[in-house]
Amino acid sequence: MKIIKQSGQVVDFNIQKLKHSLLKSGASIETVEKVLAQIESQLYEGISTRKIYKLAFSLLKKSAKSHAARYNLRTAIQQLGPAGFYFEKFIAELFSSEGYSSKTNLFLNGKCISHEIDVVIKKDELISIIECKFHNTNDKVTDVKVPMYILSRFNDLKSQKHSIFSNNDEVSKCIIVTNNRFTSDAIIFGTCSGLQLLSWDYPAENCLRKKVDRDGLYPITCLTTISSAEKSKLLELGLILVSHLIKMPDLLSKIGISQKRSVNILKEATELCNYI
Repeated sequence: MKIIKQSGQVVDFNIQKLKHSLLKSGASIETVEKVLAQIESQLYEGISTRKIYKLAFSLLKKSAKSHAARYNLRTAIQQLGPAGFYFEKFIAELFSSEGYSSKTNLFLNGKCISHEIDVVIKKDELISIIECKFHNTNDKVTDVKVPMYILSRFNDLKSQKHSIFSNNDEVSKCIIVTNNRFTSDAIIFGTCSGLQLLSWDYPAENCLRKKVDRDGLYPITCLTTISSAEKSKLLELGLILVSHLIKMPDLLSKIGISQKRSVNILKEATELCNYI
């Protein structure tokens, strides 16, 4: 059976690929088999991958909301937009969890011009700049022009002294992060040029998806028990991670959520963060 990807490409339906993604949600094999059976009964020639995803998501919600939340991770990260401001905050939180000090949205003077930098991190006296390339759909990729451009900015900055964490800081490393994928040329050029790349699936053993799952650092947009408007309100209050909501449950009442709903939201949040 042929299905249509978000890019418009027509491909064969791969049930094993879908099964693998469902199992990664934490759902049991029995639950996954039931979900697959229901999806197969509703497939038709030319169905979109987006419709298949929505169907799988709704079926997982009936099993356990935390499974659906985990399955929803990639879409949840895409909701940290529309311009990616909250995605930059999210990336700063990921590195902070690994022992880095971090700052976001800084202007640094290079040898030639001033540059707006998304994230700056520091660990063991090593300072790195992070440039974030955010996409709100799956079909966008980061091509070789991006690392080529960012390399020139990095070269303009690294020979200068900056006031970031102290008054005499030097930038010695550059990281490019995207929530989607890099093209093969982008990876080759970035690696050859000494840039560090991080994407949804690269590097294979320490990619964005695995970092989030390994450390339980799910964005607040993962939760299925709160509305989009409520997620936006929490983001505006500076709440980026689900784990932070568990520590600051009073924020739910602050945005007008009842005690009864708060109990269900915190239950989902705890189950989600306890999955490793």
